[in-house]
Amino acid sequence: MLQQTRVAQGLPYYHKFTERFSTISELALAEDDEVMKLWEGLGYYSRARNMLHAARFVHHKREGVFPHTYQEIRELKGVGDYTAAAIASMAFGEAYAVVDGNVYRLLSRFLGIDTPVNSSAGKKEFAQAADEMLDCEDPATYNQAVMEFGALQCIPRKPDCGHCVLRSGCEAYKTGRVEELPVKLRKKYDRKRYFHYLMIASQDHVLVERREGSDIWKHLFQFPLIETQRPLEMEALLAEVGLPDGFEVREYTSLAPHKLSHQTIYIHVLKLNMASADGLAWKGGGQWVPKSDLETLAFPRPLRQFLDQNQLNLPFGPRA
Repeated sequence: MLQQTRVAQGLPYYHKFTERFSTISELALAEDDEVMKLWEGLGYYSRARNMLHAARFVHHKREGVFPHTYQEIRELKGVGDYTAAAIASMAFGEAYAVVDGNVYRLLSRFLGIDTPVNSSAGKKEFAQAADEMLDCEDPATYNQAVMEFGALQCIPRKPDCGHCVLRSGCEAYKTGRVEELPVKLRKKYDRKRYFHYLMIASQDHVLVERREGSDIWKHLFQFPLIETQRPLEMEALLAEVGLPDGFEVREYTSLAPHKLSHQTIYIHVLKLNMASADGLAWKGGGQWVPKSDLETLAFPRPLRQFLDQNQLNLPFGPRA
């Protein structure tokens, strides 16, 4: 949960998860929709799908016993080098060094490494440096220490170097390059996408559909979606959709741009009312659900925030 999520935001979700799933097997036997709903708001939903896949693998293939070695842990779906090293060292005492964002920053400054941390060469260089500095006698304490040191002391902006216990050996401090390190290659690709959602209500029901395919927000629920190459004004959107007679236009809302790693989603929601749902055929299929059931469905975060702001339902957890 804490990968790409702040601790303050992740804790309520962690407590909710552990209250509901006290064992790996309980998680493995859960319905996908229930897990995705509990994850709602954390983003990067592939993490939840990978976690569920790993739990089912452990339950069905390993009789509910979590793997105890780095290599076996690394084979779980969604588990990379960093996560496997953290689990193997902290839970089972194996000598594997963790390298996360905090460790990259600390090593780059302390050792004076200016190789970009997000390059192939950088990843190899930092992994080797981390392995060489690892305390093999107590890898758990060492790994937790370097991560915490990077998170609390060697912070990204304006670290308090004057009171740092490592300053005498820190190359960045000695050469005045603290603010320059670590070096990152800039990502040039930023895809722009325009999502136009139709929130169609009929009496106390709303039309929803489930996202499929390999795109973002896979298996989450949404309102019927029209994606276009450019933003559309309400009249143009209505012409694009071609709705039958009997609709009442209520509101057309633009949400804040939703920034993802390689793309920005520009979202608009058109609220429509219709007297009767009879005869409405939506191209994506969809289903009519009571408004009161919206809080039981997992929506992408922008739509969940939209629902909260419209006071249709109020899920648990803080919002960023």
